[in-house]
Amino acid sequence: MMSARRLPQPDAAAQAHSALLTAHIIQRMHAAGGRLPFSEFMQDILYAPGLGYYSAGWRKFGAEGDFITAPELSPLFSQCVARQCAQVLASLPADSRIILEFGAGTGRMAVDVLRKLARMETLPVAYWILELSGELQQRQRALFAEELPELLPRVRWLSQLPETGFSGVILGNEVLDAMPIERFHVTETQLERFYVAWDGTQFIWQTAGYDEPMLSAILSPLLPQLPVGYVSEYNALLAGWFRHLSCCLDKGLVLLIDYGFPRAEFYHPQRNEGTLMCHYRHYAHSDPLIMVGLQDVTAHVDFTAVAESAVDVGFSVAGYCDQANFLLSCGLMDLAQATPVEDTVNWTRQTQAVKRLLLPSEMGELFKVIALTRDWDAPLLGFRHDQQGRL
Repeated sequence: MMSARRLPQPDAAAQAHSALLTAHIIQRMHAAGGRLPFSEFMQDILYAPGLGYYSAGWRKFGAEGDFITAPELSPLFSQCVARQCAQVLASLPADSRIILEFGAGTGRMAVDVLRKLARMETLPVAYWILELSGELQQRQRALFAEELPELLPRVRWLSQLPETGFSGVILGNEVLDAMPIERFHVTETQLERFYVAWDGTQFIWQTAGYDEPMLSAILSPLLPQLPVGYVSEYNALLAGWFRHLSCCLDKGLVLLIDYGFPRAEFYHPQRNEGTLMCHYRHYAHSDPLIMVGLQDVTAHVDFTAVAESAVDVGFSVAGYCDQANFLLSCGLMDLAQATPVEDTVNWTRQTQAVKRLLLPSEMGELFKVIALTRDWDAPLLGFRHDQQGRL
């Protein structure tokens, strides 16, 4: 992991953009009494309208951006996701099947999922994309127009969750890690919450006592093992997020893919600096207080909290496993062998992509997949090696 001091320097336009967001946050801090909880600071640096990392027009994905997601690595990833979607969609009337994807990035997964479903003759009647970034919406439309124009009429962009329920599949690839989180540390007598303030030249950390009943309940059996000074994160938004989802899905599947751990591993005593991470031009570091609006800021996912929040609002946990097992159960190797490879260069590229998707040292073990269902009882294709016992 690179030191923040050695990161590539942003150009003048990027620095000017960051200065605008900095001024916006400072104004918010003044209105709030001089500081903001880290969760609100993270909300602003990622999602402030027109200024935040995800809402502004900076290139984020791919070789020219800050990171590469699994759908960008290989269409095989999305084809496996499509196979899992097809199992659920096939049980529904053809005229009522809907897929809703959160934050579709470049649109690559949406295009590849729909292309595969078309070949399987299990197309949804509509594919909804909940995308708050106007720039990303344009990129997604352009990709559909270029690669899959015949299915573009099925795609609809949303700015908020639908108000009425539907049947089908909700997809979220690397969505949970981008939700604003609370950051805390353990002292000899209490938990303390991290705040961010402005000292006149830069953003700085501050702390104060943190009385959060839900977090206290989560940590109570673990605190005796956590050392003084232990730092970690807590997603206070999960419960509300799943309450909204529960109003949307009448029947079907919520499929969430992200990097993270079950709770015992997430709050392991040796993980004493937390999981907060920043990504800038494919460099990783741990300082979210610099280059505001120009870098991605994420935290790993507590999948036990995901499962608990979902069950509390009526979902069932139908499967949980690492990404490698999910993709293999969905037939990734068969798909790879059936994919024509014209030359050695493309064959090598596909082989390297498969390794990154599957190897424990790459994405295969760190990324997890969780299936949450409503009104669905059949075993799911992608969870032949279910690891729910780890939650």
